[in-house]
Amino acid sequence: MTSENAPREAFVWIWLPQATEPVVAGLLTRDGDKLLFNYGRSYLAREDAIAIYDPELPLKAGGLPLSPGLSMPNSIRDAAPDAWGRRVIINLILGKKGNAIDPAALDELTYLLESGSDRIGALDFQASPSRYVPRQSRSASLEELLSAAARVEEGVPLTSELDQALFHGSSIGGARPKALIADADAKFIAKFSSQGDVYSVVKAEFIAMRLAGMVGINAAPVRLTQTVGKDVLLITRFDRQKSGDQWRRRSMVSALTMLGLDEMMARYASYEDLAPIIRHRFSDPKKTLKELYSRVVFNILCGNTDDHARNHAAFWNGSELELTPAYDICPQARAGNEAGQAMLILGNNRSSQVAVCLQAHAVFQLSKEDATAIAAAQITTIRDQWDRVCEEANLSVIDRQLFWRRQILNPFALEGAPESLRALLQ
Repeated sequence: MTSENAPREAFVWIWLPQATEPVVAGLLTRDGDKLLFNYGRSYLAREDAIAIYDPELPLKAGGLPLSPGLSMPNSIRDAAPDAWGRRVIINLILGKKGNAIDPAALDELTYLLESGSDRIGALDFQASPSRYVPRQSRSASLEELLSAAARVEEGVPLTSELDQALFHGSSIGGARPKALIADADAKFIAKFSSQGDVYSVVKAEFIAMRLAGMVGINAAPVRLTQTVGKDVLLITRFDRQKSGDQWRRRSMVSALTMLGLDEMMARYASYEDLAPIIRHRFSDPKKTLKELYSRVVFNILCGNTDDHARNHAAFWNGSELELTPAYDICPQARAGNEAGQAMLILGNNRSSQVAVCLQAHAVFQLSKEDATAIAAAQITTIRDQWDRVCEEANLSVIDRQLFWRRQILNPFALEGAPESLRALLQ
């Protein structure tokens, strides 16, 4: 899409806390290579108005300045599609195939206005300030959605029926094939196998998410199903709440937004920098810091090195933050033993080792003894529940051998850790 016919603005609509219908909050406008936001006067006049995210977009009249280094407000970028959704939209609009798909072919406003309306969080984007028209797809079976995802991966343009089936999930984040589905009482993100998978990534995420819950982490509920002989992971959405026959949406911001970083600066994201934000802006900071520490330890023990700052998020109610359930925990393939986390843990150290977490215990307001006890309990639970969870996933013997002591409880994770922890696996 050329710059001449690209959109110049988008109206930002928001679901306020406890509301089942959105209201217009303001206008996002192109200014050169940047997108700037200002609240509408009618929204500012509302008694129940909340900031989209107070530190970044406070409730003030006029154009709001961008944080240093950003090209658009990060709390709005959180609602934009990521790699997979952009591939779907490019396929739909431009008909591009396979390697010809270039995410830069379309601009950010186009991605906001062309992606599905049931996006993560409580925002949506419209061409009108007065009439809200949701962009929704027809209902589709998992088989249809899986077929549509495969065609996008192959670079085959979708039929009108298939592009509508997959379009609904174009607004959600991540790089892997996925879609949105719902039943009468819950909404789900459905994740599919990718054609490039060399092992069962879908089952690996199921196992990690189940183990996360077993070790005491507040993790999103998951279940594994199949369609046309392929695995599908269903993750219950925690940003939606049923209210009668309608749905409420919960506002969310990513850790990247809380840290004031964009994707180009994401490598500087640090748990150490996130901790003071939790202490000052979260509803239950001590409990939250302990939960976050538990998640860092678990990511290391299960081999999830994709713990980047968009894979952590918090609910926002207009005055304070609350950590969301954990999501996107999936063991990652590794060439050798050594590995590093996507976020820095302590100083410039991101090594995937429990010993680094123990050194950072004070960052999370934990004693060394309590930090060690958390790691010990997790190692013991993973060790004792491994066979049970593999049976739940119907994981093959070959895949069990691929994961166990390679991604899951890799020896590198416990190098330098106290002997009491290493002895748990002897």
